[in-house]
Amino acid sequence: MMRTPETGAGMAAPAYPAFEKVQGALDSGALIICDHASNAIPPGLATLGLAREALDRHIAYDIGAAETARALAGLIGAPAVLSTWSRLVIDPNRGLDDPTLVMRYSDGAIVPGNAYIDAAEIARRGALFWAPYREEIAAAIDAMIAAGEPPAVISIHSFTPVWRGFPRPWKIGVLWDRDERIAKPLIQALLAEPDLRPGDVGDNEPYRGGLPGDTIDAIAASRGLANALIEIRQDLIAEGKGALKWAERIARLVRPILADRRKRAPVAAHRRGKPASAT
Repeated sequence: MMRTPETGAGMAAPAYPAFEKVQGALDSGALIICDHASNAIPPGLATLGLAREALDRHIAYDIGAAETARALAGLIGAPAVLSTWSRLVIDPNRGLDDPTLVMRYSDGAIVPGNAYIDAAEIARRGALFWAPYREEIAAAIDAMIAAGEPPAVISIHSFTPVWRGFPRPWKIGVLWDRDERIAKPLIQALLAEPDLRPGDVGDNEPYRGGLPGDTIDAIAASRGLANALIEIRQDLIAEGKGALKWAERIARLVRPILADRRKRAPVAAHRRGKPASAT
């Protein structure tokens, strides 16, 4: 069933924010984000010409990611920012110059409402749905830094069990680029879990970390903030019980990592524009 904003699908796009904000402690040491939390389409765009059932697929959003992100934020007492519109409208995890910012074709599906999109419409969607989400994440980080606690940014995503005929063996993957402060200890902690085999845990799988212009690159890495992008196989978190189970696991494993980082990382190393060492 397609999810729509809680205030109602009939509301004009500008009247409903492009982000959902979950309150949390500014000194929690982490900010949770979820770029692909929703499969909602603004009323003015109808369904982008797609059948309703197409919007329940991974092409529209990361199944189970929103529930996992909200639960994780609550468990560690951290603020969270989630997107509220489908990535088929405009992808908040892409830079404005990325050719996949607005997808005309996705995993075998033509998106009619995007097929002939022009630069003006991309700019309009960017102003309404892309920029406010990015700006809210930046504002949350600013507030946490002002409170004296630069956060680690943890992004929650999900991936399909099968991609182009290839069964993906991983249950969870941790993506990172040059900064391993959160990713490496989290991968080691996951590998130590008694019910996870080495093949269940992906190090930069099923994708490589480090996409220029993505949310972490543009907002976290650019400030020298510790970060990690967590990918969970969507069949494991599609239901609320599974999402909570994985959120509880991640919370249990990430708490000591955040505590250790906070002991060792001086606030001054995280000022805007100054990269912190990946130690």
